[in-house]
Amino acid sequence: MTASLASPLPERSISIAQARREWIDGDADTQGARVEPWLLRSWQRCLAAGRQPREHVSFDPVSAQAAMRVAERNRALVSAARPVIERLSRAIADTRYFAILTDADGIVVDVGALPGGSDPAARHARDIARIGVDLSERAVGTTAIGAALAEHESVWLHRGEHFFDDTSVYSCAGAPLFGPLGECIGMLDLTGVQVVERPELRHLAALSARSIENALLLQHPCELRLGIAWPGSAPGADTEGLLCIDADGYVAGANAAARHMLHQPLGAGLALNCNDLFALPPQMLFDAARRGDPVLEVPLWSGLRVQVRPQLAGRPPLSSQGNGRTRLRDVETALIRKAVDEARGNVAEAARALGISRATVYRKLPRSRRAG
Repeated sequence: MTASLASPLPERSISIAQARREWIDGDADTQGARVEPWLLRSWQRCLAAGRQPREHVSFDPVSAQAAMRVAERNRALVSAARPVIERLSRAIADTRYFAILTDADGIVVDVGALPGGSDPAARHARDIARIGVDLSERAVGTTAIGAALAEHESVWLHRGEHFFDDTSVYSCAGAPLFGPLGECIGMLDLTGVQVVERPELRHLAALSARSIENALLLQHPCELRLGIAWPGSAPGADTEGLLCIDADGYVAGANAAARHMLHQPLGAGLALNCNDLFALPPQMLFDAARRGDPVLEVPLWSGLRVQVRPQLAGRPPLSSQGNGRTRLRDVETALIRKAVDEARGNVAEAARALGISRATVYRKLPRSRRAG
């Protein structure tokens, strides 16, 4: 590949060079050069640590024992990520980019297929694509790996935007990975050496990271799994939310889509029950899973409604085919019936508990269940 093809567009190179002179070298004549805020924060952290761009960067060797320890600590993450990385490696094979998986400290825990050859580009690839190598910001300065872990957002990094001159041969896209409780557990990086800039790989890295998170969540221990989608969405789509529920109805884990859809945080020490999310008893979700109901329309406390696919843990995934669906009307009727039963037939008390009018209870409840 020629240098001209592998280089950024001339105006992009000029913009990067101006930004480096202003923000790293402190050149007053170039003030006003624009740079992404996250990139500036990374450069400033490197400078604050006393680093200089022209320092030599070495990728320290890793012993076999250390590499084994890293792999063992991250066994679940690697297991969930391996099929995704294999698919990625096939998708990007012709671009000479390759995939790297790190833990939350920026230590490499797995790598995809590397470009072949013995040229300098291949040697640069082998330098960083080794399990146990430290590719954190503290070790190698500004990279997509360090930026994604620091910012918790996907990034694209042009070659000259790396802090150190030695790492300016790399172009990389990175996306953070989050665990079942929303904690950052690592990141996925797509890197090329002296290759054509591919900013669109940022989107591919982010989508692949979500796939890894979902695979990791499906390995998480729980009693009930819920797939959540807005009405009209295709079951099993990449945008589907996933929730893990324990035997007592508490949320044991969730993917990013579920956290965003339900607008609820997760984390250590936060006990979130299905009652806090859905306007129906958790037992109804368990019962639906036992019956094999493929999809329920479930009301949220906000007044919105979602489609829920319930599945008992340990059972094979439910087929997304078929038109069986528990209607929202049936769910509402069951919820009202339960409230009336708990109020010992007192419709007024049940209406107050549900926050609806007595007329609504009378309208939706079968005549045989009405009391006074």
